[in-house]
Amino acid sequence: MKDNVHPANPTAAPQMAHDSMGDIEIPAGARWGPQTARSLHYFAIGEQLMPIALIRAMAHIKWAAAHVNCELGLLDARHASAIAEAAQRVAEGEFDDQFPLSVWQTGSGTHSHMNVNEVIASIATQALQRGVSGVDGVHRARGVDAHDEVNMGQSSNDVFPSAMHIAVALQVKSRLLPALLGLRSALTAQSLLMSAQIKLGRTHLQDATPVTLGQEFGGYDAQLGLCEDSLRHALRAVHTLAIGGTAVGTGLNTHPQFGRRVTELLSQRLQLPLLQSPNLFAAMAGHEALVALHGALRMLAVALTKIACDTRLMGSGPRAGLGELQLPANEPGSSIMPGKVNPTQVEALTMVCAQVMGHDVAIGFAASQGQLELNVYKPLIALDTLDSLRLLSDAMGSFTWHCVKGLRPNTARLDSLVQGSMTLGTALAPHIGYAAAAQVAQRAEVDGSTLREAALALGVSSGEQFDLWADPRRMLAPDGR
Repeated sequence: MKDNVHPANPTAAPQMAHDSMGDIEIPAGARWGPQTARSLHYFAIGEQLMPIALIRAMAHIKWAAAHVNCELGLLDARHASAIAEAAQRVAEGEFDDQFPLSVWQTGSGTHSHMNVNEVIASIATQALQRGVSGVDGVHRARGVDAHDEVNMGQSSNDVFPSAMHIAVALQVKSRLLPALLGLRSALTAQSLLMSAQIKLGRTHLQDATPVTLGQEFGGYDAQLGLCEDSLRHALRAVHTLAIGGTAVGTGLNTHPQFGRRVTELLSQRLQLPLLQSPNLFAAMAGHEALVALHGALRMLAVALTKIACDTRLMGSGPRAGLGELQLPANEPGSSIMPGKVNPTQVEALTMVCAQVMGHDVAIGFAASQGQLELNVYKPLIALDTLDSLRLLSDAMGSFTWHCVKGLRPNTARLDSLVQGSMTLGTALAPHIGYAAAAQVAQRAEVDGSTLREAALALGVSSGEQFDLWADPRRMLAPDGR
């Protein structure tokens, strides 16, 4: 997540602002107001700021709210236009440096919500007052109020969870799904390219009957297909918004049509299938939608870990390990051992997956802590969900381009391991029986001979029969063809 940058100028004189709590100083050049300043003072915790994707999602809501309140005759058209324009500029990232608050703040996200209201009000006020003055040069156009106008018909308790859902849905649509589809495409391409390359199968990390690399990589793609299905299913609930519930879900102090109309406008603008939640009480008090979505991310992390670790195993060595795959040599792997190349893309991806699994534990606990009409762990849930989305998206993209696309089979090594394996004797069992096939394998192991030599020595098959029955190509499907 892009870090927000504190814009205060320490050499300039601070401004004074006033709210219901009294006067407070605001750094020169800051567009925020007194509530943001108080949060900066009382919550100087850690270095993690409220995710900018969440800030921009709140700005999208403010844009829609201004239009809807104007259409409903509740907000002056001139002020509504100024608010909508300011909100749009914030949503596009023009003022990212004006959102300096720690994510470790009130559990409803009220501080960052007011940060957004204050910044939008400041930008809108400046636009309205530009070039407006009376005969004496003193009169100015009336400013935009952060509470009464920017926040009209809204509460932190419905805006913040709605923004959480919008931010997550946008990240899944623009980042995660394209990265996942890109990786699946690369795995499918490798499966086709290596469809005829026979290799030794392994169960319990011990030799097993043959498979093809194409079958193995096809299996990886199928694993990710299940993850994709789970993600798309979980998105249905994420596409529902709490907007319109205001403080506790009753919709007090807002127009009856406000939530539905804001949702419809956002759906059109953001090209997302958004709907107002059918139960606003549940949408504000619980976060099962994001728990399920992150559960799908955890499932994806589990599958990616398996795929990455298999890649590392097959590329291990290259001379003293399995050495079946040649991994791309992207950078030197050691500061002391010349020529060493490490599976660094695998390591980066699996570390990301471990982080995502950790986030899932935190999100599950946080979501369980809703009391009565409100969950107050919202910033944590938002932070970890958005972080998981960004990390998985970036890591899958890196793994795709810098590892999967460059994988090549070590044909000689693969063929050698298949031909030398005792598990080819499995194909003898239907013809000579399990006990006799086991005797062949044991004889070969003791004598250090091949399975063929052992079978001939024991008289259980002719050379021609052995070559037909133990052909690895006939061991890749149920009918032996």
